[in-house]
Amino acid sequence: MGSPFTITIFSNDSSAAANAAIAAFKKVDSLNEILSDYIDQSEINRLSRSSGKGKYVQVSAPLFDILKRSVEAAQRSEGSFDITMGPIVQLWRSARKNNQLPAADSIQLALAKTGYKHIHLDNINQSVLLDKEGMRLDIGGIGKGYVANEALKVLKKSGFSQAMVNAGGKIVTGDAPGSANGWLIGINLPGEKNLLMPALLSLQNMAVATSGDLYQNLSINGKKYSHIINPKTGMGLTHGRNVTAIAQDAATADWLSTACSVLSVSKSIDLVEKIPGAALLITENKKGRIVQRSSTRFKDYFAD
Repeated sequence: MGSPFTITIFSNDSSAAANAAIAAFKKVDSLNEILSDYIDQSEINRLSRSSGKGKYVQVSAPLFDILKRSVEAAQRSEGSFDITMGPIVQLWRSARKNNQLPAADSIQLALAKTGYKHIHLDNINQSVLLDKEGMRLDIGGIGKGYVANEALKVLKKSGFSQAMVNAGGKIVTGDAPGSANGWLIGINLPGEKNLLMPALLSLQNMAVATSGDLYQNLSINGKKYSHIINPKTGMGLTHGRNVTAIAQDAATADWLSTACSVLSVSKSIDLVEKIPGAALLITENKKGRIVQRSSTRFKDYFAD
C-alpha cells in the first residue's frame, strides 16, 4: 500500500512470536492484493474499472467492509473524507513527480469523476455499483489503518495480545507490554522529521494516526501543497497542519486524521467529540510559533 509495515511483539518466546508475525504479515499481503491502488489488478482497481457500466459487482468481504466504513466516514465528515478522490490523487502524484501544479482544467475534469454519493452498496448480495464513469477509488486515508487492525487480530488470535502494528504511521496497539501502562508513542512537531513533542502518548488497545505534509508534498514558489486533497476543490492543502487522531481502532483514527486535516478546527473537534473514546490534537506552525487545539479527551492519553 505504498508504506512500510512494522510489528512489535512483547514476549518471552521469540520463535512463536516470529511465527505470529509471519502470519500477520501474510494477512497484510493478502489485503494488499485486494485494497492497494498501486497494483493494477488489485480487486479495488478492477472494481473501479466497472464504474459507469450500470452493474453491481460482487466483491470480497474485506473490500465490502472497508467501502461500507468509508461511506459512513464520508457521511459523518460532510464529505471531507472521500475515497472517490482517486482521479485527483493521480493528478497530484504526477504533479509531485514533475514538480508542477496540476492544470486547473485537469482538476475540474477529474473532480467530475468523484463523489462518494455515487457509491451504492448492496448489503444483501455484498455487491457494489459505481454509477459515474471514470471513478477511481483510493482508500489511502483509511486502508492502512484497516489493514493494521486486521494484522493485530491475527497476533491476538495467535496468543500475542501484547503487540503493536505500525502501518506507515497508522498505529494500533494491543495490551500494554510487560508491566507498563501502555505503549509509548511520540508525535512529530509540524515539519520536523526528527523532533517530537515533549509529551508522549501512552496507549493500549487503542489506535493513533497522524496526518500532515511532512513526507509527501509539492513546493511551488515557496508554497507547500500537501498530498491530502480537499474533496471540494481538488487542491492539495496548504495550511501546514499536523493532525493526530486517537480512536478505538486504526481505521477510524486513520480517516479522522485525514478528514480533520480538511475540516475547520472547530468542526473537527465537534466531529471527534461525538465518537466514543476518540480524541484529537491539531498542531500548526504559524510563523515559527506552535499553536495547538485539542479535544477534551486528548489529555487523557498522555503518559504520566
